[in-house]
Amino acid sequence: MQDKYLETIKRQLAAGRLNRRQFISSSLVAGIALPTAMGMASNVMAGTPKRGGTFRLGIPHGSTTDSLDPGTHENGMSQGVCYAYCNHLMEVGPNGQLRPELAESAEPSNGAKTWRFNIRQGVEFHNGKTLTPQDVVTSFRFHMGEDSKSAGKGLLTSVTDIKIEGNAVIFELSAGNADFGFITSDYHFAIMPDKDGQLDWSAGIGTGPYIMDSYEPGVRAKMHRNPNYWKPDSAHFDDVEFISVIDTVARQNAIMNGDVDVIARVDPKTVHLLGRNPNVNILETTGTLHYTFPMRVTAAPFDNYDFRMACKLSVDREELVTKILSGHGALGNDHPISTANPYHNGNLAQRAYDPDKAAFHLKKAGYDGGNVQLSSSDAAFAGAVDAALLIKESAAKAGLNIEVVREPKDGYWSNVWNKKPWGACYWGGRPTEDWMFGAAYVNDTKWNDTDWRTGEAADRFNHLVKAARSETNTDLRREMYHECQALVNDDGGALIPMFANNIHALGKNVMHSDDVAANWELDGGKAAERWWFA
Repeated sequence: MQDKYLETIKRQLAAGRLNRRQFISSSLVAGIALPTAMGMASNVMAGTPKRGGTFRLGIPHGSTTDSLDPGTHENGMSQGVCYAYCNHLMEVGPNGQLRPELAESAEPSNGAKTWRFNIRQGVEFHNGKTLTPQDVVTSFRFHMGEDSKSAGKGLLTSVTDIKIEGNAVIFELSAGNADFGFITSDYHFAIMPDKDGQLDWSAGIGTGPYIMDSYEPGVRAKMHRNPNYWKPDSAHFDDVEFISVIDTVARQNAIMNGDVDVIARVDPKTVHLLGRNPNVNILETTGTLHYTFPMRVTAAPFDNYDFRMACKLSVDREELVTKILSGHGALGNDHPISTANPYHNGNLAQRAYDPDKAAFHLKKAGYDGGNVQLSSSDAAFAGAVDAALLIKESAAKAGLNIEVVREPKDGYWSNVWNKKPWGACYWGGRPTEDWMFGAAYVNDTKWNDTDWRTGEAADRFNHLVKAARSETNTDLRREMYHECQALVNDDGGALIPMFANNIHALGKNVMHSDDVAANWELDGGKAAERWWFA
């Protein structure tokens, strides 16, 4: 009886129907000791979202080449900024499940070849313009067509038509895609205002929780709360500030000194020390984040299958997980599908460090013993340079001579990644197999950073990805995705030695719900919208 009563008054306190003094008095009447009652009140009030304050996020990404152009977004800084001032048709919620955002509902039909999104009414852009279906159509068409330079273009190649019916937007696909709703939540596909038939992205206007005040590419973005935000019980801060702090030590000093309220990408090697700070809480989530060393298969010597296989066999993955992640992660198996994904291939044999077998493949490839350059920078992930040096050491035992090239952090994503033959990279991963493969592995995506597009194995892979999209039999779909993972593992240029946990450090006064999304760091990139101060 007492427990039921306490739960009732806790709910009343959380809803504001009781104040702190009334809650404590009611608890005393129920026989609760004063210290216990005071502690209960503090816990309830801390867990109840309330408005106010300036939320400063120390982001481990950012480049002076960043832009508000949604087609160019390529790192966690531009992603987080986009989520803060824009919305999408659908979103991944804190529990990892897909849910409507600017669409009130998503209705697939015709074998998932037709998708109807009923657009939410009464939503306003920051300039007062009412959201219309035309804004949605223009936002998506911006990423489509022969002239589009968007990194999201490859995810929409199956879209044959977009039309408006009343207050709905209808997507027609060339083949069924059961996961198309997830695709519309991709951060590139932010809904921005149509202006004379063109996407008005340069104005920095969206329908999102915060309104842009200033934007310095690769440095910082400042915003204030949207007073007309359409989502209830969200956007609790008065102001938010995204600050690019790429250097890991500087970022961790910033949270310890109180210069920021939260940081992402805590160095796994020092997380135990940071956690001892009385002003800091550690938040760790396990999801789809993985660290990669993509080899571009169109550039020598990586155009040789045996050479690529030698590189994969030359990596001591257990050493990397131990020394780079300090155990805060798991072994990778040269494909991007995590154990958190629904069709992860757990039957695929884990590739192990085997210098003798690597030497066999090097000889078969005709390797002459010359230096092979591996570009790396901690802009890719904390410890990326150290990881490259460990790879160099383990590869030397197979007779493979690697020269580690330390690249500058600024401009890494525009000057090195997806350009140089071998480099370091991170992928936040995606919650579905189709989305992950479509973003980085199919032959028509701009972000295919291994350039693995042709050949018998690649052709088979691309065929399977397309077939699996419309397959409604889950057993058959699982078989297809399992084979896709095996093809990438064997023939592809992706060297994926480890999956990493998302590790954050939060100020003691930063609060969040029990569910924290792990599809991206910082609560799926939406900490600014979902979190609050105690």
